[in-house]
Amino acid sequence: MSGAPEHTRQSRQSRPPRPPLPPRPSGSRAADGRGTRPGACAARGGAVIAAVYAPACALACWSLGRTLWEGLAEPGIALAFGLLTAVGELVGRGAAAGGRGPGEREGAPLGAAGALAYALLGEAGGRPTTHGVPQTVAVVLAAGLVGLVPQVARGRGPALDHLARRILTIGFAATCFQPLYNTGTLSSWGASGPVYPLFLTGLMALTALCDAVLAAALARARTGRPYGPLLRDELRALPGTGSAICATGVVISLATAVVGLWALPVFCLPLLLTQFAFRRFAAVRTTYRQTIASLARSTEIAGYTPHGHARRVAALSRAVGRELGLNEPDLDVLEYAALMHDIGQLSLLDPVPDGATAPLPPDRQRRIALLGGAVVRQTGVPAEVAMIVERQADPYRDQPVTARIVRTVNAYDDLSGESAGPGGSLRALERLRLATAQDHEPRVVEALARVLACGGRAV
Repeated sequence: MSGAPEHTRQSRQSRPPRPPLPPRPSGSRAADGRGTRPGACAARGGAVIAAVYAPACALACWSLGRTLWEGLAEPGIALAFGLLTAVGELVGRGAAAGGRGPGEREGAPLGAAGALAYALLGEAGGRPTTHGVPQTVAVVLAAGLVGLVPQVARGRGPALDHLARRILTIGFAATCFQPLYNTGTLSSWGASGPVYPLFLTGLMALTALCDAVLAAALARARTGRPYGPLLRDELRALPGTGSAICATGVVISLATAVVGLWALPVFCLPLLLTQFAFRRFAAVRTTYRQTIASLARSTEIAGYTPHGHARRVAALSRAVGRELGLNEPDLDVLEYAALMHDIGQLSLLDPVPDGATAPLPPDRQRRIALLGGAVVRQTGVPAEVAMIVERQADPYRDQPVTARIVRTVNAYDDLSGESAGPGGSLRALERLRLATAQDHEPRVVEALARVLACGGRAV
């Protein structure tokens, strides 16, 4: 590093930061050359959001109107479950800043368990309940609106996706249970005695599946990511907190039928403690990611790479990885490797011009990659991260898909910098396509083009 000219470092550090993704002129064709526009991606996403919001809004209005017209049945029970759901929403929304932990797809598990238990409540303290579907949805709606208050107070805007999902899934569970139970149909079907808990568990599993489908559809609409991998991630997360939510909801419903409302605080405490444990672990993961990002900036501070290069490569690599269907653990490893892919340049006496390694000869690229892998192995990150950094300069047919992604995205960012001028992003993408015979996998290049075509919304 001592061999880097001082004026070169200063000029690099004084450069204005590049945007994470290249701007696209209005009316231009998409970067993939097939005519897809960012507006088209947004239009499809808006249609999906409307398709979810419209029935949720209709169900909420109908339920609220019916409840106000007919009056509140069993006000004490409704208030108890409403408070439980509202507290769960407040705790979950307040802790959501730490992110979701592994296996945790529900931001407010305690609120979800309370709402599900109320939807499946047929008796309380040995006495039948008569609240029905409209009141169930109305109580959950009121609790959900209370849970949005802290977000609105902080100026973040309401999380309407979460509320729409909650209304639809609780409405589904209540519709499948309340009429059958109140009319005695469940007993006539033989779903009583030992079979009754199994019926509730099966209904909870079906409700969780419906929620996963809705969550993946809304995530697809908001981010532009492929629906299949998003749904797979949601389903993989169900055995985590999802199973605890379903089990707690069933237990609360069964226990309340026997001992009354005292079952609520007793059986909610384990889920609350589990939620706090997930949040603590999520905070540790966030700190870990921030530490890696700070270490990756050392090449920028030393003047070896342009400002924001590592961050842009990491964000775009994660987007391409999602487009290709990688799961969340692989995406985390990919992001760490992309952040640290240039750290081997710190071992060079003379810095690479503009920090761009893509135009270098293959042997020099491999030397920088091996130096970077050696540095990364000393940082304590997973061995997979060091492996990706080491192999990013290998022939792409010998690389794992994560290393192929880092190589292609890094080359794109190097080729589409300020020096490329207007239209540099399109020319960079075309150069990557021309190099697919040897340097870049066509599938990765086309995934990058699709991400760029939607304006980077998959990041």
